Amino acid sequence: MVARLRGPEGCPWDRAQDYRSMWPQVLCEAYEVADAARQPEPDGLRDELGDLLFHIVFLARLAEEENRFNFDQVVEAICEKLVRRHPHVFGDARASTPEDALRNWTTAKELERRSAASPRDTDHIPSVLDSIPESLPATLMAHQLGVRAAELGFDWKHPADVLAKIEEELSEVRRVLGDAQGRVAAREQLEEELGDFLFAAASLVRHLGSDAETCLRRANQKFASRFRALERRAAEQGSRLADCTADELEVLWNQVKQEE
Repeated sequence: MVARLRGPEGCPWDRAQDYRSMWPQVLCEAYEVADAARQPEPDGLRDELGDLLFHIVFLARLAEEENRFNFDQVVEAICEKLVRRHPHVFGDARASTPEDALRNWTTAKELERRSAASPRDTDHIPSVLDSIPESLPATLMAHQLGVRAAELGFDWKHPADVLAKIEEELSEVRRVLGDAQGRVAAREQLEEELGDFLFAAASLVRHLGSDAETCLRRANQKFASRFRALERRAAEQGSRLADCTADELEVLWNQVKQEE
């Protein structure tokens, strides 16, 4: 199907695509899969998985046209990787708990990184962070950075330790705000401190077994739902939000929350 779409008699749009034009679509499709999977009854998951699979096959087709690799080789490569990273299934290692399995996986990944490192590359020291995509959303990247560092023991021991770090970073934000006094130069420093605060918050979420992207998306959805209800309630009263005072908006907002 993809070969035909990309062929001489295929679709002009499909023929015009390349790696750069496809990556935003792949990212969008991945998010749609995630949204479908989070639903209580993921009826739309099949279709969303199909959309994502199409884009994966499409990218593999681009590579095949350049004689780099084909879709079969993509499948073979992931199967080989899964065998290497599951020595407790395909080898002699043992894993009786999910934690044991994760340690085996992490060890296998570290061996892969070491074997992939070129001894001639003296300008770059291989890092466990090298394979984290730069195009990840910032919240997901913060999660992955924390996970990779934790794999090597660089992490807080308890959630309470992370909470203390959050409070420390929040105090830094307050300090910069107090020192700013309208100075334009303080904005960059404030953004840096806010970034540290958000990274610490993402680390706390990770310690509690979730990820910041999931939590923030839920918060976004909750706010959007409440705000739409706020708009409806104002309209029912013959008002527009833009015409309401701050006190009136607060009353309506509390009413919306109480009705949930």
